[in-house]
Amino acid sequence: MASTAPGFMEILPPSLDSTAEPPNLFDGTTRLYTSYICPYAQRTWIARNYKGLQEKIKLVPIDLQNRPAWYKEKVYPPNKVPALEHNNEVKGESLDLIKYIDSNFEGPVLLPEDPAKRQFAEELFAYSDSFIQVIFKALPSKGDVDDTVVAAFDKVEDALLKFDDGPFFLGQFSLVDIAYAPFIERFQIFFSDIKGYDITKGRPKLSLWIEELNKIDAYAQTVRDPQELLAVIKNKFGIA
Repeated sequence: MASTAPGFMEILPPSLDSTAEPPNLFDGTTRLYTSYICPYAQRTWIARNYKGLQEKIKLVPIDLQNRPAWYKEKVYPPNKVPALEHNNEVKGESLDLIKYIDSNFEGPVLLPEDPAKRQFAEELFAYSDSFIQVIFKALPSKGDVDDTVVAAFDKVEDALLKFDDGPFFLGQFSLVDIAYAPFIERFQIFFSDIKGYDITKGRPKLSLWIEELNKIDAYAQTVRDPQELLAVIKNKFGIA
């Protein structure tokens, strides 16, 4: 299934830094406070795009290196992205937000009714943090890719084998794919460059998943330049 807005090219607003004035907060506008390079924020951006909400949910990108003081003081005290301003409330945490966007706005439903698929979705949501931590921890380590990384990607491959009615985690594209997409996008780039390791080698389901994911406009609209992402992660971990 393609995005509801195939080929929709959004003009992305510039990121707001410490010199920027706040928007007219709590004026009834629904705003997604985001960052173009943050994988957690990318989850909510994909969900917004897939449901065709580009006109209903306004992007407000924040410069994470030079955040405006008003963001913490007036919008979201944890001072993280993503955050969603909706109905005079601000909510955070990316997994909660993609579920909230799916439940509270019109557009294609991103979780199937099938109880077995819903249960598996919750298992994969619960695993996602552990997966992300294992992979990020391995990046700055010396030497080759270790067994924990191999096992983590093998678990993803096995998860993609569970349902055979499509190439995605629950067969059809869902919130689970949105939860994993920004991270696997980065891990493929990072491990290839930093470790010389191809995460898709010997994992045909993962390879197909990445291929099919890139055909979805809602996701493709959020993809950043790999060199930009590499520069960010190398700077963060002090990798030459």
